[in-house]
Amino acid sequence: MGAGGPRRGEGPPDGGWGWVVLGACFVVTGFAYGFPKAVSVFFRALMRDFGAGYSDTAWVSSIMLAMLYGTGPVSSILVTRFGCRPVMLAGGLLASAGMILASFATRLLELYLTAGVLTGLGLALNFQPSLIMLGPQLSEATPRTRPRRRLLDLAVCTDRAFAVYAVTKFLMALGLFVPAILLVNYAKDAGVPDTDAAFLLSIVGFVDIVARPACGALAGLARLRPHVPYLFSLALLANGLTDLSSARARSYGALVAFCIAFGLSYGMVGALQFEVLMAAVGAPRFPSALGLVLLLEAVAVLIGPPSAGRLVDALKNYEIIFYLAGSEVALAGVFMAVVTNCCQRCAKAAPAGPGTEDGASDTEDAEAEGDSEPLPVVAEEPGNLEALEVLSARGESTEPEPDARPRLAAESV
Repeated sequence: MGAGGPRRGEGPPDGGWGWVVLGACFVVTGFAYGFPKAVSVFFRALMRDFGAGYSDTAWVSSIMLAMLYGTGPVSSILVTRFGCRPVMLAGGLLASAGMILASFATRLLELYLTAGVLTGLGLALNFQPSLIMLGPQLSEATPRTRPRRRLLDLAVCTDRAFAVYAVTKFLMALGLFVPAILLVNYAKDAGVPDTDAAFLLSIVGFVDIVARPACGALAGLARLRPHVPYLFSLALLANGLTDLSSARARSYGALVAFCIAFGLSYGMVGALQFEVLMAAVGAPRFPSALGLVLLLEAVAVLIGPPSAGRLVDALKNYEIIFYLAGSEVALAGVFMAVVTNCCQRCAKAAPAGPGTEDGASDTEDAEAEGDSEPLPVVAEEPGNLEALEVLSARGESTEPEPDARPRLAAESV
């Protein structure tokens, strides 16, 4: 978790501490995604206390999400300069300070600055390092179980692959967070008691927690591994269709069913989105690409929820919100699937270079082979130095004879 990854001579933390880091990153991700949605539970109270509409109140969650995603490049620079640990510690302090100061807010503007900007920045400084640090902690810990081929054939052209992913994420972010942010108010307007309406978010969160590791395990299967981009597209399509089919859900049972389906597809999207990005751009470019993608998402979330709130204020109807959000997410899934298929066809039609075999380069194979063994440890034992000093004192050469068999360090003691 420090400034660098595993040092030369040290093997990656296979199990043990690596799993502790994974658990900590799990908690960090839960807070990062949970806070902006949890704020929506208080929308009704905020609207009453500040005399604001849905649009003005929705800016709190939107600013928090925008800071979470938009400060990705800043977080990347700080992680590169100082390492993951100090950046995450600073982020935790900022997030806590923002929520404490928000409790003293008397105007919406103050809430924007504290809960939105300050807490959002703190969550960002926790969120992105938690994604970056898992690479050296766990992915290198089990290199023999990793497939030697990339997930995406479209990765043969990194720029196009990144463009495809960026457009997909922008379309997805426009509508993905809107139903979750407006869900509680939607249920309250449908006559659901406040406590039961707030519990709907708990259902989404619980299903999300179960869906993410389950989808990750499913994506790790050998037969599904090369098709993970299509699994990601399927998750987006399922999420969009869930919104479209639940636009007229008014009963509590129908809302519970929506939350289960939404949490399942939302968890699948969350489990696969960064893995697909890693496969598209490669590990060396992942931190920079992640920052740019999160910046695009920040723009999208600044547009989505406030615009949805303004439509609710104007139309007094939630159906159009679900139709628009579902259409955007479903379109992102279809776009991802179609363009991925086209890129894979182009990759297969392109003539293979001298160093390629089945679309995988020798360089990638060499990297995979090289990662499968820990870096050599060079230990300087006192006995070796004493032996060399004795030989030098006798005037004997310390250079090995050309025909002599190389001896182990222990034999020279």
